[in-house]
Amino acid sequence: MYYVYILLSSKDGNFYIGSTSDLKRRIIEHKQGKVKSTKNRLPIRLVCYEAYVHKEEAMSREKYLKSSDGKKDIRKRLIKILK
Repeated sequence: MYYVYILLSSKDGNFYIGSTSDLKRRIIEHKQGKVKSTKNRLPIRLVCYEAYVHKEEAMSREKYLKSSDGKKDIRKRLIKILK
């Protein structure tokens, strides 16, 4: 399986969107500060993830979520988490 995941930084209130084939390992790496793009934004928490059978589907979804329309969609879907 391939996963697209969304993390929320408690430090700056921004999202981080990523993809991986090993979600548990990747989240641990983020929380331990081993990921360059999130190490200065700790603490972070996993707010949602989606699973896909094919890597191409996950990569396409990740690309969409990183677009301006995708970011708007995330904020609409996760409004209660942001409050």
